[in-house]
This record gives sequence, C-alpha cells and structure tokens, in this order.
Amino acid sequence: MSANNPSPRSYRYYELVMAGFVTVYICSNLIGPAKAVQLELPWLGLVTFGAGVLFFPISYVFGDILTEVYGYARARRVIWAGFAAMAFAAFMAWVVVKLPPAASWPHQAAYEVAFGNAWRIVLASLIAYFCGEFVNSFVLARMKVMTQGRHLWMRTIGSTIVGEGVDSTLFYPLAFWNSGIIPNELIPTLMLSQWIAKTAVEVALTPVTYKVIGFLKRAEREDWYDRNTDFNPFKLSV
Repeated sequence: MSANNPSPRSYRYYELVMAGFVTVYICSNLIGPAKAVQLELPWLGLVTFGAGVLFFPISYVFGDILTEVYGYARARRVIWAGFAAMAFAAFMAWVVVKLPPAASWPHQAAYEVAFGNAWRIVLASLIAYFCGEFVNSFVLARMKVMTQGRHLWMRTIGSTIVGEGVDSTLFYPLAFWNSGIIPNELIPTLMLSQWIAKTAVEVALTPVTYKVIGFLKRAEREDWYDRNTDFNPFKLSV
C-alpha cells in the first residue's frame, strides 16, 4: 500500500481507464437520452425510462475504480477530462445542427431530435455531472480512510448513493423546472426514480467492480489512501 507521495509515477492502465470513463460518459449523454424505453418488469409492471439510465451509472463505476486504485487526485483529472470532452461534444453537436442542410438531405428534423439538446439541458447535465462525480470520489476516498480499506462494497455503493443523489437532484430542476417540457409536479418523481435506477445498476455491477479493482491493484501495485489529499476540485495537480 502506498502513502501519499508527490513524486510522479507511471501506470500501465490509468490512461485506458480514463479513456473508458470519458467514452461511457459521452455516449450515455449523447446517445442514451435520445430514446425513451418502455419495458415490462417483474413486480413493477410497465416502466418507462431514458436509455441513458442503463449506461450512465457505469461512469460512476469507473469513478469508483479510479479513486480506489489511483486516488482522488488522479480521479479528479479524469473527471475534468470528461467534463471538457462533453462540453466540446455538445458544442460540436450544436454547430453541426445549426449548419444549413443540403436541399437533398431529408433528415434534418431527425438529426435535431437526436443531437439538438437545448442549451439548458446541456448545462444542467454538465453541472450535475461535475458535482455528482466529485462528491462520489470524495465520499469514497474518505470512507476508504475511515474503514482502513475494508468493506469495498460499502464504499462503492455508499459513494454512488450520495453522488447519484446529487446528480439527480441537480439535473432535473435545472433542466426542466418551469420549462414546459415536464410538469413541475413530476420532477420529484423523476428525480427519485432515476436515482434508484442508477444506484440499482451500480449494485448489480458490484461483482464486476470488485474484479476490476482487484486486477488493477495487483497489476499497478497501487492501493491509494487519501490521507493528506487536497480535495479542492479545481486543482489538476497530483
């Protein structure tokens, strides 16, 4: 196990985990929200939800892996990378939607539905992501020190409950309150259902999280404890 050490270290898989995190985050925001899914589930009946719910929680799994293995400071850099990538992707989508379509191209309306997210929704998504991911990483890092590295499942699930709660609580009011898209009285219900659904995905993926964390700790010979870490989310230094 390593104590905090300011000297730089290189890792075999850190950049791959970063790439996976950013890819999942961008795809879940650009692809998932464009489709509403309706499934008949046991005990619950007919359930309608955005397809992104199935994949967005995986970004929290990546966040847990990064913080648990590499520490909060390196997870912080990855969170910022995801933020910058999503901001650029949203800007690029806005520019492409606004470009005048060729007269012979009949799919502008469909393209706008898929990629023409309103600025308010994009901004709400970025704010919710930023706050939720940093809260998730902070809670996991502090719980790891408090539990002396025991009860990994408690840290991954507990941090996700708090992080996803912050994400859902911020996103829906910022994106849809008084928007005319979703009635205000339905927003608390959506917040609660999305929070539960995302947390349930994290719980279901716990065995996978265990396997990946165990592999990376052995391969990297790293098991970071954030005992003296500066948790300022606006720093990029390790």
